[in-house]
Amino acid sequence: MDATHDTRDMREASTGSLIVVVVIMIASALAFTLMTAPFEKLLGPGGGALAAAIHGTMAFLYLFVGTIGLYLGWRLLTGHIRAFADLQLLSVVAATFSLLAICFGNWLYIYYRMPIPESPRSYFVKNMPPVHAVFFEFKEFGALFTLPLTVTAAFILWRYGVQVVERKWLRYSVGVLMGLAFFYLVVAFGLGAAVTKLRPA
Repeated sequence: MDATHDTRDMREASTGSLIVVVVIMIASALAFTLMTAPFEKLLGPGGGALAAAIHGTMAFLYLFVGTIGLYLGWRLLTGHIRAFADLQLLSVVAATFSLLAICFGNWLYIYYRMPIPESPRSYFVKNMPPVHAVFFEFKEFGALFTLPLTVTAAFILWRYGVQVVERKWLRYSVGVLMGLAFFYLVVAFGLGAAVTKLRPA
């Protein structure tokens, strides 16, 4: 299908539906965390258990949303997208989960970096320095790139609306932004899972 033709199915998403989707996703993440994790451990003295549980849940949901967003971004880049409104919604949801995952991740890093011998950072620095220097440091700062990338993609999609489909440079810009955001998401998710397996906070 020519990207400039037939925009009848490309109605822009409404702000109301956007708010509903974001609220439902966040509520689902919190409910899932509370239902599946031992409640007494989440609120007990066990270090960063609560922060780790919420951060992991947010990251997992972001990975789910980011995968769909990557597919729709590819469809947009190649000029074959029809679910433009869905892409608009997903771009904001992805940016929201990126922000939440970063916020809860910074909360978790307090426990990771605690200046005590039992903290994960102290353990890695003493026993496996490359894990801290490469796995964690790269994961921590690489994950931050997902926020400006997704926010920029969402801004373009909502600022220009269906004009994005009609202008090649806008389509390419959004497609590349979403692809880069997914790359940093996957790298951070994989390294974070590895660090958690080696030494939970």
